[in-house]
Amino acid sequence: ADPAAVRHVIGHVPQKPCFDPTATGWENLSLQGRIHGMPATTIKERSGELLERFGLADAAGRITKTWSGGMQRKLDVALGLIHRPQVLFLDEPTTGLDPEARAGMRPEIAGLTSSDGLTVLLTTHYLEEADQLAGRLAIVDRGTVVAAGTPDELKAALGGDPVQIELAEPAANGDARAVVGAVSGARDGAADG
Repeated sequence: ADPAAVRHVIGHVPQKPCFDPTATGWENLSLQGRIHGMPATTIKERSGELLERFGLADAAGRITKTWSGGMQRKLDVALGLIHRPQVLFLDEPTTGLDPEARAGMRPEIAGLTSSDGLTVLLTTHYLEEADQLAGRLAIVDRGTVVAAGTPDELKAALGGDPVQIELAEPAANGDARAVVGAVSGARDGAADG
């Protein structure tokens, strides 16, 4: 009913970079703050906080296209936080980062809920990332939620790893079931054909 009010309480970090590569870190944050209608003194203070928090203060005066991919991604997150939202949408925040930068970003994301009291909605294809960062998960397949719960609940529901065996001779089904049944921990075997 009130889209403008909603925009004031949410932050969004899209999958693709959203910063201006021809501007400095300070300039990017300042512009984002002005878009949100923040006073200049608040923008300066908040920008300084975010640049320090994400380890970008030393590079803040440099043009952002010269920054590393990890630094640029951290700036994208800072842009989404400039106006102190209550809910932050992070769309694939670590996609395209090298393993070191990805590992460094995870504690920053985890800290958003604990130190800032934010609700974070995170989309990711990295299951280990979802397991480490999420309090609750929803697994979506073609736009439909197919499973939801805590990471531990979802892992427990799996009950193990499925193994599919295709036989060259279907007549050997009985022999194959006997062999699989003898494997320690194997259960719920079924023959199809």
